[in-house]
Amino acid sequence: MEFWIKAAQLVLSLAFLVTLHELGHFIPAKLFKTRVEKFYLFFNPWFSLFRFKKVKGNKKYSWLSKKSPKEWDEDQNTTEWGLGWLPLGGYVKIAGMIDESMDKEQMEKPAEPWEFRSKKAWQRLIIMIGGVTVNLFLGFIIYIGVVFSFGKEQVKMDELNHGLAIHPYLEKYNLKSGDNVLEVDGQKVLHINDINKELLLRDAKVLKVADNETGEIKTISFPDNIGKELFIEGAYPPVTLRHTALVVDSVMPETPASKCGLKKGDKITAINNESIEYFDQILKHTFFNKGKKIALTVVRSEDTLTLNPVVSQEATIGFRPVEAKLLDSAAVFIKDYGFSESIGVGLNLGYNTLLDYVSQFKFLFTKKGASSMGGFAAIGNMFPPVWDWESFWLTTAFLSIILAFMNILPIPALDGGHVVFLIYEMITGKEAPKKVLEYAQMVGMVLLLSLVLYANFNDLYRWLF
Repeated sequence: MEFWIKAAQLVLSLAFLVTLHELGHFIPAKLFKTRVEKFYLFFNPWFSLFRFKKVKGNKKYSWLSKKSPKEWDEDQNTTEWGLGWLPLGGYVKIAGMIDESMDKEQMEKPAEPWEFRSKKAWQRLIIMIGGVTVNLFLGFIIYIGVVFSFGKEQVKMDELNHGLAIHPYLEKYNLKSGDNVLEVDGQKVLHINDINKELLLRDAKVLKVADNETGEIKTISFPDNIGKELFIEGAYPPVTLRHTALVVDSVMPETPASKCGLKKGDKITAINNESIEYFDQILKHTFFNKGKKIALTVVRSEDTLTLNPVVSQEATIGFRPVEAKLLDSAAVFIKDYGFSESIGVGLNLGYNTLLDYVSQFKFLFTKKGASSMGGFAAIGNMFPPVWDWESFWLTTAFLSIILAFMNILPIPALDGGHVVFLIYEMITGKEAPKKVLEYAQMVGMVLLLSLVLYANFNDLYRWLF
């Protein structure tokens, strides 16, 4: 059931974002009296789930059709609306434009006044950036709406009596579980996500930390590349709230946990003869014992057993705990905002989301980053396993901003690739040769398809192994 709930949220989110993105191209095209031949949600190779068109004033429908009826193709004055079966995006087919349809026959004919190529360069530029503009503004608008409707979670850091769960790798910088992080680079911490983003994505330099055991306030400094260091070492998220869940809910098959005999209902009480009280203490033992055997003391019914799993290279042994009990839950609260306040908070949230996403590209060019790329399964897992509108809209806003950024990249076949050629034309006063545009489009399509296949192969590999 969880799979279908996530899948439904993914399809609904993509349908919403893709439709509005393509409308961002469609509306300015119509305003500049450019003919739009087709408007499709999702791609339709070989056949379409649904087609609709007004032919000579009459509405025409077609279900599960392999191609448009002859009279539809003859009437180019109105737009064919359709629903494809491949949810990898969508498209508008604009007359007189070299796009993914690769309609060379049309391009060999003399330009008509209603075609894209007949319009002024600045008009074509507006048409091309329309989709990106819509997605960017849509992301900001959704964030504003979410903040206004649901508020924003915050944490009173000075009221965390048990402190934070700190990734054990950070012990080398004198930061340990139980500490409270009060400030990052002079800014008061309002949520643990602030700490994680500042460390991983913004290379935070200085943390002001309260030691819960001694009451000491200490200042911790980090090197300039702390974010990349944490990513390569697998030390993320750097900080979480502390939990006490030590009872096994499920054991994944073919993992160290299943091989050593760990079972549902087992309560973990010690690792390597050291008593375990908090869930983050398990990570400390597994992280520093990758590839090694550890002694796991568990209570099963009335028996106390010692199991000896070999920790994986990912510092896991392969089990899920029961629903965790959050310590210091009273320190976590929702701050509500009025409409005018929501605008500022939502805009700031969207702006930081865009900057943080761009910052993640520094990880992409590492071996670990390349192998971490994910496809549709990874995107689907961003949604919660139960239907939650706040999480749905937050994820949709994030995807909208990603879609805007990725589409404006100067890669042929993306909107950004077309923009590059248009800017070249506006600067030089000359159009790029049609052959160059055609070859660039083909190269771009091959590149994008390769990236999609690689990302989804990573999803499949992680699922199988």
